[in-house]
Amino acid sequence: MPTLSIRLDGAAPLLVRLEQPRTTLGRRPYNDIVVDSLAVSGEHAVFVLHPDGVELIDLHSTNGTYVNGHAIDSVRLGPEDLIEIGRCQMRLGLEVQAAPAHAQRACLRVLSGPAAGKEMALEKPTTTLGKPGLAVAAITRLADSSFALTWVDGAPAVLNGHTLGQRQAKALAHHDRLCIAGIEMEFLLD
Repeated sequence: MPTLSIRLDGAAPLLVRLEQPRTTLGRRPYNDIVVDSLAVSGEHAVFVLHPDGVELIDLHSTNGTYVNGHAIDSVRLGPEDLIEIGRCQMRLGLEVQAAPAHAQRACLRVLSGPAAGKEMALEKPTTTLGKPGLAVAAITRLADSSFALTWVDGAPAVLNGHTLGQRQAKALAHHDRLCIAGIEMEFLLD
């Protein structure tokens, strides 16, 4: 399974598994990978899985998509290729650890705000939460089927009453409490 190592401004990398046929990247919150930077277009690029590898397609972004220092429209990626989108640097890797036979299912239960009581299944490799410019965090499914919370931008994410450092990933456990952009949530595993 291909993985994407994403590094923003030299911070610790965030690993994202490319599990879907198409994984979108952009500034808007509905993308699979959200990068909250004005140098990144709302719908910037898409990673497309093929039987023989991964293709990166620029979606007519304003500032362009670069691979190994060259602007691209579309390119097949290799493990040594350096992808640059805005201030993000990315590399493609191959996950060698096999996925478990029974992957755990997870969801978030909203505890406060207008959506209190609703549950959201965590089905994507990475689910972004919050609002760009205010507070953004990401929950990533890891290779061993566990989950981790990372504060991405804006106001800090809070996990069980403790503030996360920016781009610091913390493992999530059943019944953990999160607060992102003032909204309280509970992490649940099946």
